Amino acid sequence: MPHAVIFDMDGVLIDSEPYWTEAEQHIFQQLGVRLPPEITAQTAGMSTKAVTALWYAHSPWTGMTLAEAEQAVIDYVARAVLERGQAKSGLLPLLDRLRAQNIPLAVATNSPATLMHTVLDHLKIRDYFQALCSIEEVSQGKPQPDIYHLAAQRLGVLSRDCLVFEDSVTGMTAALAAGMRVIALPAEHHWHKADYQQALTKIRSYHELPAQPAQWLQLSAVG
Repeated sequence: MPHAVIFDMDGVLIDSEPYWTEAEQHIFQQLGVRLPPEITAQTAGMSTKAVTALWYAHSPWTGMTLAEAEQAVIDYVARAVLERGQAKSGLLPLLDRLRAQNIPLAVATNSPATLMHTVLDHLKIRDYFQALCSIEEVSQGKPQPDIYHLAAQRLGVLSRDCLVFEDSVTGMTAALAAGMRVIALPAEHHWHKADYQQALTKIRSYHELPAQPAQWLQLSAVG
């Protein structure tokens, strides 16, 4: 049985990854940035600050500071969450099951606290979590392990006793570096990435998980 379960947010609690893609296209293209797919594919799981710096390095712009561009992207995603945001399939029954077994839960996200609270309130799931960790609270975001160490500390458990749900390679790298085990929920277009073989397993929906959390740690990685 995992002693605690930690959830990433975007792509794990809520199907919001498409909103980030839309936001990047909307904001950065307005600033004259061309968005080649080979660079766009690298941004999943990165902090908004890191993504903004990446695009600025690729194609510097004028008329808006990096901080203003970063906030414009966050604001776009927040609006999309409020207008269209839905919980990942099977998430709510899963949270109920974990709460019934008294397993402490945390959120650890590379998104800012304002957006994290927007998502939790919109989905009405805040009360499930005993610890909430956002990008502002650590010196280095994912793929560094800092935010996962912080989540374990706040839950009062050892990092090695935590199980993490992550959708991106960036986030999975952070959780593994923290000494945690990971169940991956890759986006369909990332499903066959070899990096996900480092996870216990990968799933398309929480409905695929065994009924008992004690069984999750015995799952086998799939190709």
